[in-house]
Amino acid sequence: MSVHVAFETPQDVHEIVYEMVKALGKDGRGGLKKGANEVTKAAERGTALMVVMAEDVNPSELLAHIPMICKEKSIPFMYVPDQTYLAEAAGMSDGTKTAAVAVVDVKKDGEDRFNEVRGHYETLSA
Repeated sequence: MSVHVAFETPQDVHEIVYEMVKALGKDGRGGLKKGANEVTKAAERGTALMVVMAEDVNPSELLAHIPMICKEKSIPFMYVPDQTYLAEAAGMSDGTKTAAVAVVDVKKDGEDRFNEVRGHYETLSA
């Protein structure tokens, strides 16, 4: 397990997280900040509602500070296995990778997926 991964995320939850990112990013049901720097800023400012990080980031130290910031600011965070698929789900161009995304806005029709993922976070991080 990488240094930035605080807990194991089951495979079925990965798919739910990807679907939430896809719904909020591509489908316009919310707003996302993409990339480690933007995610760090959103978390530090307290504007992030949730953070999603890829487990396959190299070097993993790139994201090591984000879980600590999230815990300090009470921001839920989740993990997915693949940064290429995370970028695709977030609506980024083909072949792009992103280490992390921050959910900064959730529209009414995206709340159900967001709340489902937040429930998984509460169970997994306990």
